[in-house]
Amino acid sequence: MTPITSAPSAIDARFAALRDSGKRALVAYITAGHPDPAGSVALMRGLQEAGVDILEVGVPFSDPLADGPVIQHSSQVAIAQGVNLVRTLELITEAALDIPVVLFSYLNPVMAGGDAILTRAREAGVSGILVTDMPVGSDPVREAWFGASGLDFVRLVAPTTPTERMAEIGRHGGGFVYLISRLGVTGERDSLAADLPETVARLRSATTLPICIGFGISTPEQARAAAALGDGVVVGSALVRAADESVDKAIALARSLRDAMDA
Repeated sequence: MTPITSAPSAIDARFAALRDSGKRALVAYITAGHPDPAGSVALMRGLQEAGVDILEVGVPFSDPLADGPVIQHSSQVAIAQGVNLVRTLELITEAALDIPVVLFSYLNPVMAGGDAILTRAREAGVSGILVTDMPVGSDPVREAWFGASGLDFVRLVAPTTPTERMAEIGRHGGGFVYLISRLGVTGERDSLAADLPETVARLRSATTLPICIGFGISTPEQARAAAALGDGVVVGSALVRAADESVDKAIALARSLRDAMDA
């Protein structure tokens, strides 16, 4: 399997600008079509205004095994309103964001989208793609297809990943590495994992890609602590839960995360 190489992307440019300003990336996850399609577009735009640097837009999926109850529920709500991968791309196009967008999906919806789906994603304004259930080396042909798409192929690393495997993941990824801060499914937690600093240090020794820490980060205090360790912080379930109440509440939470990280 050939390592992924490409010209600097919108995600690369964002991290370069953050490094120059001494800041860390705030990466926000939302589920496309949640709380409803119009609200989803308003949320995307509002998160950009609140200071989010990179937006992960989740494709609703009927069997999201890696996700906890909050994101599972958001997928069910979106699917009930007819939101699928194609509709997700339409919502991203409508939002017309200036920040990089990462399409966050399980493999099945992407495969069902056909050979041209990654081109359609790029045309919709997507800069990167993260496929949760496609480990490095699991399918070299499809991985090559993702790698040649012009999208940054964002990869996942777990706290149990051996350092040598971390290096392999870094060689076959782009944009940034998404470090899962703890084992289990997505969802809010009371504290960061005790071994997170050690895990970040191991990953830092294995790759030059920016490291964004996610899974369980839900409060401004946790975001600030994680930002001190990595190059970025991913917040998902807390924002999705807030959006269940109102788009404005989710945007306010994002603004509080940004303020804490910049303090």
